[in-house]
Amino acid sequence: MVRLWLLLAAFAGFSGVALGAFAAHGLKSRLSAEYLAVFQTGTHYQLIHALALFGVALLALQVPSRAVQVAGACFALGIVLFSGSLYLLTLTGISKLGIITPFGGLAFLAGWASLGVAAWQMSAR
Repeated sequence: MVRLWLLLAAFAGFSGVALGAFAAHGLKSRLSAEYLAVFQTGTHYQLIHALALFGVALLALQVPSRAVQVAGACFALGIVLFSGSLYLLTLTGISKLGIITPFGGLAFLAGWASLGVAAWQMSAR
């Protein structure tokens, strides 16, 4: 699983930087300032959680546990749902896609909570 978390972290980091550059240079003249800010929020959260996935990979090496695996899965799902919905919303203009975004936020929260559970379990050992 460590390899999977590292690959996902690398992909999320790479694509987050690429999408951020795309927004700054390619979308600046095509999107409203509001939609550009929404797109940038997506890249911001994607990059933060790419680092979180990297942390999950490192932690999985030291403390392999179910809680660490759940954290990684939740972070990856959060990127897809939260950031992905924001990208699609801004590029398509379909505002109903915003309904998906909070589910991504909940996945991020669940990931951080799972990381807390993993930390709690570490101190109990």
